[in-house]
Amino acid sequence: MLGYAGKILVVDLSTGSITNRPIQKELALKYIGGIGFNARLLYDEIPMGADPLGPDNALIFSVGALVGTPFPTASRTEASAKSPATNGFGTSNSGAFFGPQLKAAGYDSLLIKGQSDKPVYILIENDKVQILDAAFMWGKDSWDSIELLKSKHHGIEIALIGQAGENQVRFASIENGYYDGFGRTGLGAVMGSKKLKAIAVRGTKPVVPADARALLDLTARGQQMIKSASSYIPFTEYGTMNATIPYGNYNALSTHNYTRGTLPDWKQRAGKQIVDEFSNRHIACQSCIIACGHIAEVKEGPYAGTMVKALEITPTVSYSSNAGLFKEATIKSYELCQRYGIDLASSGSVLAFAMELYQKGLITREEVGYDLEFGDDDAAFRLLDDIVMRRGIGDILAEGVKRAAENWPGSEAYAMHVKGLELPMIDPRGRWSTWTLGMLTNIRGGDHLRCRNPVENLRFNENNWAYQRERFGFKKAMYDKLDMPEGLKAQTIDLESDTVDIAMMSKWAEDLINLFNSTGVCIRPPVMEAIGPSILAEVYKALIGWDMEPDQMMQSAERVWNLIRLFNLREGEKPGDSKFPRRFYQEAQSGKVLDEAKVDELMQNYYQARGWNRETGRPLKETLEDLGLSDPLA
Repeated sequence: MLGYAGKILVVDLSTGSITNRPIQKELALKYIGGIGFNARLLYDEIPMGADPLGPDNALIFSVGALVGTPFPTASRTEASAKSPATNGFGTSNSGAFFGPQLKAAGYDSLLIKGQSDKPVYILIENDKVQILDAAFMWGKDSWDSIELLKSKHHGIEIALIGQAGENQVRFASIENGYYDGFGRTGLGAVMGSKKLKAIAVRGTKPVVPADARALLDLTARGQQMIKSASSYIPFTEYGTMNATIPYGNYNALSTHNYTRGTLPDWKQRAGKQIVDEFSNRHIACQSCIIACGHIAEVKEGPYAGTMVKALEITPTVSYSSNAGLFKEATIKSYELCQRYGIDLASSGSVLAFAMELYQKGLITREEVGYDLEFGDDDAAFRLLDDIVMRRGIGDILAEGVKRAAENWPGSEAYAMHVKGLELPMIDPRGRWSTWTLGMLTNIRGGDHLRCRNPVENLRFNENNWAYQRERFGFKKAMYDKLDMPEGLKAQTIDLESDTVDIAMMSKWAEDLINLFNSTGVCIRPPVMEAIGPSILAEVYKALIGWDMEPDQMMQSAERVWNLIRLFNLREGEKPGDSKFPRRFYQEAQSGKVLDEAKVDELMQNYYQARGWNRETGRPLKETLEDLGLSDPLA
């Protein structure tokens, strides 16, 4: 099968069996790769009601279909399992070099089942796959474990857990090498429950395209499209840190557990200029022409000598704004979280939750063992270590804010989550948009990275359209360039009123991001603004050799979204779960609260745009039939 590696590697840790399954053409055409493969395989593999930390859960890594080619930013891999944080579909996406090595070893997917009774790691060297003893690195952090593995095996890429995963902290991450990771939804805890410390892979097999000349031509065209995006130059300079000041100006940051919209010194603390202050080196994933990552180094003070990939907006907000740490301490938090193997977004939110409880007297110094105040980096890092090691009060907080709140009467109001997943950087009271609605509609819970308007305009922050629309604010040239079916584009973007229909754009954006996560292409703004289903369909044909129209690409992505929705409904998600914390509806931020009735109305319009029941959010029979799916519980 040209373009694909052609195999799913299946490792059963309970029995020690290692087998291969061929990639069937029907699976490839309907689900493409990446998150598409994961959704189909996990829906079929995981029994309803399975314990996320039990042997019936499965963990799968699937490489995007275009990974291994030179097409720009095609380096992404999706990791998925039933989430120990939400009990729903847990999934996370990461770039760098692990996925390209897995495909080069001859596998599009790695499906891990069962549980080992002792610490192990999986070593993949092309067709040679082994389950090996990991006792020598169990208990060590991820960086030290990488060093140990690299000393034993030449040329490997590694996905692994630190102590947070070993101790099954429900928001533990799977680290992807030293600096990247599969961060959200607690997949590191799933690895820990399987006593799987690491996956080390080295491959030497080439990706063979159906039409190499066409693939190279499309790669050149894709590069030019991305370079022509309005956000390209800003992202090559400052990456996601470009957005820190606008969100601060709009009082839309998750500051001190969402009790404030920003900090008075926010620009000095986390403006994009801190990239210049702490970094003089960029870092890129395979095939990337943007290089939006930064190697940050602290040269003075108590954290002198810290050098790490850092200065992304979400973790920076999580620690600088939510936990209130200053910039050098925030950079140190990246290193600690990468070593421990713990999600930077959730961990910062958990720290902020605990700090507010301490501030309000709901937890005491006797319980914590030390003072716990916003902005106290020593206390924050001490508590982080307690959480990772499940020591004292950290054992409770390691369960995440939703479960932890059950231990302290009255604390539920301060647990900032949706569906059990801690909310990231954005306060929707300060800015209402497609992006903020996406924290409710997201198939993985309270998160902002599965729904992003590809033409979001941060220059404007009006909210004058009863929650249903947001400002477009671009010239018609941007409208014309957007790769979206013309009829749908005209329905979604009204040039006369200069607005975007949030419900319709949310559906389009979610499906587009699903397509990117199936093909393995990055969702950074320069890519989302420039790249769409039209060129991806051409690249797919050049690589695989099969005709795939743009609307078929988008239908595949929509199929995946609906299948994951069915998984979540099967596992118990209810309509009332798609709610923001009560704080957003009841406590004013800069004079604003959310209008719950209007948010609910928008959710109903979103369900309708998706072809779901307006009241329950359950996919309608005809919608599923059009997608070749069925709902066994309907």
